[in-house]
Amino acid sequence: MDILPLVETLGETHTALILGLLTGVLFGFSAQRSAFCLRAATVEFARGRMGTRVSVWLLTFSTAIFWVQGAQMLGLMRASDARMMAVTGSWSGAIIGGLMFGAGMVLARGCSGRLLVLAATGNLRSVVSGLIFAVVAQMSLHGWLAPLRNNLAALWVTPGGKNVDLLAALHLPDATGLVFGAGLAVFAIFVSLRNRISARVLVFASGVGFAVAVGWISTFALAQVAFDPVQIESATFTRPSANMLMFFLEENPVIEFDIGLVPGVFFGAFLSALLRGELIFQGFQDADNMKRAMIGAALMGFGGMLAGGCAIGAGVTGGSIFVATAWLALFCMWIGAMATDILIDQPGHHAPSFT
Repeated sequence: MDILPLVETLGETHTALILGLLTGVLFGFSAQRSAFCLRAATVEFARGRMGTRVSVWLLTFSTAIFWVQGAQMLGLMRASDARMMAVTGSWSGAIIGGLMFGAGMVLARGCSGRLLVLAATGNLRSVVSGLIFAVVAQMSLHGWLAPLRNNLAALWVTPGGKNVDLLAALHLPDATGLVFGAGLAVFAIFVSLRNRISARVLVFASGVGFAVAVGWISTFALAQVAFDPVQIESATFTRPSANMLMFFLEENPVIEFDIGLVPGVFFGAFLSALLRGELIFQGFQDADNMKRAMIGAALMGFGGMLAGGCAIGAGVTGGSIFVATAWLALFCMWIGAMATDILIDQPGHHAPSFT
């Protein structure tokens, strides 16, 4: 992927901005069309079903692995250069943060990525929850909650000053990730066909996974030609939401991939909803619903930052390059979400749907 002409024309920072924007548009458009949502998948699974929501999530997750691992085998990116692989990981952060994030996304009726997509369609509940999520994430990154986050993360960390590559740690062949992604995709398609999911939804669900690959490949390509160090990253919403918040508050904001990603997702989802006639203003049903969503958003903000990523950042993006703590965080998100649904929502099944 040759982006040198773009860098020479726009400069490194604005190129990163454009790459984030393009990744976000593809992600947002595909996520809106496929109704991709980890919260919905975990709730469906917790209630004993492997229906459409589980099918969509499995297809997104598997295709992200397949595309990213394929790109790595072709030399289009290196997982070892990714920021989340190159820094020390936190096992304790993945466990505690993952459980908190999982519980939070059930209470808020959507993970952070889903809230951003819904906000673009006119869902004012998601706007409020998203703002709370971003504020708490920023507090956990550099504010009052940062010491607590650092202490919890330091309880149990990965050795050697970097994260653990699951494939390397298990001494598996280089093609293992690609084969695993392909096998999981076949299973996802089987489940999808059993649920009679349309080909359109299947395409857009895989489009979300493809967007993750686009982010990895494009930032890796930029890093190869940039003079200044460039973070190799892809779709995630905890740190980018916090950075986006500060972009509007600081006098000299930093222009980077994150600053293009968030508005890109919003615009992509808005465009998709506009074309389908699905722009509908919605608000909170009552005060209890609002309190529940606010608590959930706060749990996601702190939990996502502690876990090293959200349901997308750790669950799909980190999972696609087999970051060990990301897989652990994803597992804990599933556990936290299912436990919250079983303990809070299942007895009455009266909680309003957010998706």
